Amino acid sequence: MTEIGHRFIETNGIRMHVAEAGVGPLVVLCHGFPESWYSWRHQLPALSAAGFHAVAPDMRGYGQSGRPEAIDQYTLLHLVGDMVGLVDALGAEEAVIAGHDWGAPVAWHAALLRPDRFRGVIGLSVPFRPRGTVRPTSAMPQTDDAIFYQLYFQEPGIAEAEHESDIRLTIRSILYSISGDAPSGAAAEAIGMVPRNGGFLSRMTNPGTLPAWITEADVDFYVGEFSRTGFRGGLNWYRNIDRNWELHASFAGARVSVPALYIAGDRDPVVRFPGMSQLLPNLTKFIPQLRQTIMLPGCGHWTQQERAAEVNAAMIDFLRQL
Repeated sequence: MTEIGHRFIETNGIRMHVAEAGVGPLVVLCHGFPESWYSWRHQLPALSAAGFHAVAPDMRGYGQSGRPEAIDQYTLLHLVGDMVGLVDALGAEEAVIAGHDWGAPVAWHAALLRPDRFRGVIGLSVPFRPRGTVRPTSAMPQTDDAIFYQLYFQEPGIAEAEHESDIRLTIRSILYSISGDAPSGAAAEAIGMVPRNGGFLSRMTNPGTLPAWITEADVDFYVGEFSRTGFRGGLNWYRNIDRNWELHASFAGARVSVPALYIAGDRDPVVRFPGMSQLLPNLTKFIPQLRQTIMLPGCGHWTQQERAAEVNAAMIDFLRQL
């Protein structure tokens, strides 16, 4: 097993904890919600063995990295700035950037805004979404009975209270309920809409036994991190969705110009979100150098954890062809 090293770097006004392995061309790995550098535990040694310097930070608001108090310190421009500063701090001229879940928009926008620093991009679960014409929260689904989970996350304190009341229950339920192992049909409903008289976790299941791809020791790690930090930092990313839309007006219509790879599970609720059926077949309009879209059969949301071997192979193949 390749040894994973840990250190702290200063970037964009915050102290950032990174896990790293290997020597060679730099590959930066951005995690999503509610996660950690640890979500890339299978990729760090594989990329190292393939001849790359793989670096997985605790993203802004998470783990041992800085967690600014103000909500407006969690925009995509801050997050991309963190990654530019990380590449600088590591002494590299350029990197390939990969992201999963919320880390994917960071990776896509890093490639969009700074193609001089990010020579390739890999998106897991969440594809590049071009800037729309309306404020994003105004287009999110809501009914008399339920609201889209990203709307539920907007009001500070509400989701924190729910997520933090029993952190082990929260982590186990989220990891299982939107994985490929959850009962068919349940996942999309569970993640998509939150009952107005319930909460984010009310339609999720805390499994008696975890799926094969995640262990109780893995859950222990996530629980330990969020027991220390709470969930506010990660939730603040959602509270900047409209602000991101405002800030990126000058980039409307801009395309991701660098070589790209997109990987998702066919049972990931994200690929069934509103608008995805039109977006996914047309990604090359917005990413002209999209080399491949890989849909993993039976895989849910936790792409690189559920299907580590396939994701590692696809990433390494893409990296070697750059």
